[in-house]
Amino acid sequence: MTTSERFRAAVDSRDLAALDDLFTEDIRFYSPVKFTPFEGKPMVLGLFGVLLRTFEDFRYIGDFTGTSEASADGSESPSAVLLFRATVGGRHIHGIDLLHFDDGGRIKEFTVMVRPQSAVRALGEAVLSGLIADGLVPAPAGQ
Repeated sequence: MTTSERFRAAVDSRDLAALDDLFTEDIRFYSPVKFTPFEGKPMVLGLFGVLLRTFEDFRYIGDFTGTSEASADGSESPSAVLLFRATVGGRHIHGIDLLHFDDGGRIKEFTVMVRPQSAVRALGEAVLSGLIADGLVPAPAGQ
């Protein structure tokens, strides 16, 4: 079973322990709602805990494999693109997960792109609330 297949199975079963085994220690997660990446396995696993609670009716609908340039170091690495559909706060989302793998097959970089813009806003608000609730990021000043 490939890493992307193992990743899909872990997401489908909402298994954070299985995701832990698939991520490098220095994984970077590029979000559609934040300019700088989430970095490091503890933060990315925490983010996935929030995401798995936030998405409704999440399902992968396709996949592609190949190679692509990683953002962090510019190196070309094995990659997979996973297409998904979901709902967040009543908004339908269509998106992709772009996974970059290290030499051992673990996920070293993860980029998410979603559409439409109204869904990006709904997702951003829901994820921020979850991150604050889980103590992963501080609440904005004045809250």
